[in-house]
Amino acid sequence: MQFILSNAAGGVEGLEITHDLLAAKCYAIRMIETAPYSGSCHCGAVTVRIAHRPDYMNHCNCSLCAKAGAIWGYFDPADVTIEGETEGYTRADYAEPAVRVHFCPICGVTTHWQTTEGYAAAHPEQAARMGVNMRLFGSGAKSGVELRFPDGKNWNGESKPGFWKEAEIYGS
Repeated sequence: MQFILSNAAGGVEGLEITHDLLAAKCYAIRMIETAPYSGSCHCGAVTVRIAHRPDYMNHCNCSLCAKAGAIWGYFDPADVTIEGETEGYTRADYAEPAVRVHFCPICGVTTHWQTTEGYAAAHPEQAARMGVNMRLFGSGAKSGVELRFPDGKNWNGESKPGFWKEAEIYGS
């Protein structure tokens, strides 16, 4: 953790934190997350650690992503550690589902997805990729990262999806 000294207006001061300074002025200390980042499901039974912030995040509107309540960040599986038991779900409406979505069996919060064996075999360039629900993490893991809005709801799976909203920078 990194500590930042800021005044009530949010401005960062370049001052050393001392007891006298804090007693003399009304300053707040806020903690800013730094890598590696750690997040968890609602009940805390599943913890997810990521080595770095994602390059971008997707807020997809397909039925699975919308109902999972996830904003996905993408990682090499070597950069992610999952602790705790999860259960998984693969879409029954697809003959060859691409991902298995994992969730906490206690509180039900979606934690991550991994490519299925069949999809990884058919698309080896995607095999070393997994999605992590970035809603598990504090703002430090997301602030300043591009947030994209793929239109999975209207995607036929044959080409790259369009977008239902223009991309933005998370936290701005």
